[in-house]
Amino acid sequence: MAHSTDPAVSSKPASGDPNTDWHSRPLEEVYEELGSSAAGLEPSEARDRLARVGPNEIEGEEGTSPLRILAEQYSSALIWVLIVAAGVMAAVGHTIDAAVIAGIVVFITLFGFAQDYRAERSIAALQELSTTYALVRRGGEKVELDATKLVPGDVVFVESGDIVPADARVVSESNLSVDEAALTGESVGVSKEAGVVEREVALAERENMLYKNTVIARGSASAVVVETGSASEVGQIATALESAEERDTPFQTEMDRLGKIIAVGVIAVVAIIALAELVVGDTEPLQVFLTAVGIAVSAVPEGLPAVVTLSLALGARRMAEKNALVRRLPIVEALGSVDVICTDKTGTLTEEEMTVTRIAANGEQYEVSGTGYDIEGAFRRDGSPVDSSRVAEVLRCGMLCNNADIGTREADAERTYLGDPTEIALFVAAQKGGFDHRELTDEYPRLGEVDFTSARKRMTTVHRTPDGDTVAYTKGAPETVLERCDRELVDGRIVDLTDERRAEINAQNEAFAEDALRVMGFAFRPNVPDSQVEAPDEDLERGLVFLGLQGMLDPPRPEVPGAIAGCLDAGIDVVMITGDNAVTARAVGTEVGLRSAQVITGPELEAMDDEELAAVVEDVDIFARTSPEHKTRILQTLQEKGHTVAMTGDGVNDAPAVKNADVGVAMGIRGTDVTEQASDIVLLDDNFATIRDAVQGGRRIFDNVRKFVNYLLSGNGGEVTMIFTGSMAGLGLVITPIQILWINVVTDGIPAVTMGVDPAADDIMERRPRPPEEGVITRRIVASIVGIALFMTVCLLPLFTLNYYGELIPGYDVTGALLGWSPGYEVSRELAQTMVFTGFVVFEIVRIQAIRFRYGLGILSNGWLVLAVLVALTLQLLVLYTSAGQLLFGVEPLALVHWAQIAVAAALFTLLMAVFVNVQDRYFDRY
Repeated sequence: MAHSTDPAVSSKPASGDPNTDWHSRPLEEVYEELGSSAAGLEPSEARDRLARVGPNEIEGEEGTSPLRILAEQYSSALIWVLIVAAGVMAAVGHTIDAAVIAGIVVFITLFGFAQDYRAERSIAALQELSTTYALVRRGGEKVELDATKLVPGDVVFVESGDIVPADARVVSESNLSVDEAALTGESVGVSKEAGVVEREVALAERENMLYKNTVIARGSASAVVVETGSASEVGQIATALESAEERDTPFQTEMDRLGKIIAVGVIAVVAIIALAELVVGDTEPLQVFLTAVGIAVSAVPEGLPAVVTLSLALGARRMAEKNALVRRLPIVEALGSVDVICTDKTGTLTEEEMTVTRIAANGEQYEVSGTGYDIEGAFRRDGSPVDSSRVAEVLRCGMLCNNADIGTREADAERTYLGDPTEIALFVAAQKGGFDHRELTDEYPRLGEVDFTSARKRMTTVHRTPDGDTVAYTKGAPETVLERCDRELVDGRIVDLTDERRAEINAQNEAFAEDALRVMGFAFRPNVPDSQVEAPDEDLERGLVFLGLQGMLDPPRPEVPGAIAGCLDAGIDVVMITGDNAVTARAVGTEVGLRSAQVITGPELEAMDDEELAAVVEDVDIFARTSPEHKTRILQTLQEKGHTVAMTGDGVNDAPAVKNADVGVAMGIRGTDVTEQASDIVLLDDNFATIRDAVQGGRRIFDNVRKFVNYLLSGNGGEVTMIFTGSMAGLGLVITPIQILWINVVTDGIPAVTMGVDPAADDIMERRPRPPEEGVITRRIVASIVGIALFMTVCLLPLFTLNYYGELIPGYDVTGALLGWSPGYEVSRELAQTMVFTGFVVFEIVRIQAIRFRYGLGILSNGWLVLAVLVALTLQLLVLYTSAGQLLFGVEPLALVHWAQIAVAAALFTLLMAVFVNVQDRYFDRY
């Protein structure tokens, strides 16, 4: 995104220009070029600039134009079979039939266009569903606003835990360290400071710059925004990544192959029948042609493209309601064959909300209940409740020696915690103990601070006490705090810290750490000298009084163990890939239910060659201390072993693994825009259980696709068999092309659409994943299509014969008398065709339930399907008993006796189908 349209930044080089050197210019020059200052922008100027330069978001692919989407609807071989049929019908004077066929083609293509266009729009809505916020100085005041509203020249404020909202030049900082792994792959935090660096310095070494979508690991800073959106460093990577070619899913490939097979089959059958009629028979050429067109139309499942698209769209919508946003519709079905899920730990398996769970104070150990940022919790010792006063001093220290705070969001005014996750955990624990932040800071106002650094591993703050004295509170790594203590607070009394007690505290610290807790030590110093109040330094941290330990962890999400158990039961292996240490990874893995006791770390992985990794990769479900490159290698190894892998990711460097996974999953909350663009699915809640639900949804959709493909193709098979048999028997056209179109698109198509919302089978997550080479059409479905086609012909052809050639059949009059036919009962081709036409519609009820039966679904399990069948039957009655319907479709109204014949045929068809389903169960797999 170029900003040259903004007069205030007109001298700035075009975006993407490698000579853009914000890092090497004096800060005053940067401000001048951006038309800004340390006070930031005025709100009116920011609004005007936003209108000129555009929002701070990484632009996705332009997407497919509406015209191209419409043109793509005509790429199907099936559509062209119908177009040719309509053209030829018009050429020979059958204008009504030609018009109806053409209308069906237009309906199918417009419906497909509507669905594909809606999918395209859902991708555009992605940015709105994954909004982040930024703290900005506007008009002299700090405001938290939607990060997409940032513009060059804005002055932003970031602190530990924040995602950097745009590329920015550091103005001031306090002990600032940034995790740039999302951009550079460096797993170690990079220290940042204000100043000027050389122009030629590599991006990873520009210590005065912050880059969009990196994370503040420690400290705080103010910075002036220099690049936004696609002009940012990460935006330029995203632009390059978008040029990667989209891959077809196996389902897309199979649907295309199926269309071509049907088209070739249509041509072959038509050619055979036409040749047989013209060479062997004495049928008029026009009648031969009409028969050929009838077969062509009957063989094409006109409703299939629309039904498949709608089913995938409905499935995608259901998944969106469960926080899984689908970016490509066909991937919904591909989820059904996933047999390995590679997942992050933090925020996906865990809450991403550090929680204090244990406290050591007064020589005793206490448990703390409650998880995350919920301030409801209790303190227990050996399972029995204790008063919070037993741990009050260590909690007080944790809240005062702390830079976390409570703020609001611009969008919804929601109160939330701001700051480092560790400090927030201490803040929440103190609230559980009854401390109010505002009241406590009023009683103990802060007078000074000695900052935390990675070298010091501790932080100290100085406060005025309610009685006018001064006190210093220290927190940090337990061993660092403990070595500066010579006394200890026990039951409200300060006592000497003996070597024995020092050893006990160290043992307690080790025990906490072995349980994967992050441990911090706490101490205080009463009566701080005035010299240290005015200019506190490290001398302040001597002769401290030890208060205790607080142990915290990022607890697993409560729904994750059940979700993982469900995946394992469904034959899906779960692999946790984390940058955390092996001890923590193993502890979390054990708690959420991962089976493997073996953990492979990043360094161990690097020491393995490809053969060694391939030998163990299927037996390991925890990888710790990994980098994004390790994730890609694990993915490729699993794929080479024949697995279908879903891969989660959030950083820019995760994008290649996500892009190349069979199903790429991006994190919608903490994920980068680049990874979202590379993904197939975005988790709006970063929750593993959502992946499990998405897999279940994918399996359900595949089942439903299989059902309605079986339903539609078996109906088409019956139509082809009827016409072929009638033609070979010299009966002529037993059903007209326009009647076939009505069946395929309306009376079959409407129920088929509602089969797309059939409920999931009870055992859907108890089956093994579908092998990727297993298509929609299995041997059982082929047998079903052939069997149903034959049974429909056997049951319906006698109806045609009886009502067209009835007077030639011996005993016809006697049969008619027994059935109560009136003496004036007349037969005709139109009546016979009407009987077959209506018989097909009635038989759909039996066909639907025969196909759904093996999925354990009852007749009333899908209310929409019941309604669809009733609508289809009602529409058929309108065709039969209205003058317009009779004229358009060439039908005659049926009397009660005709319905009796159809009922007998339907009963026979039901009996044959019941026997057939039992035979199928004996010789084929259930699905």
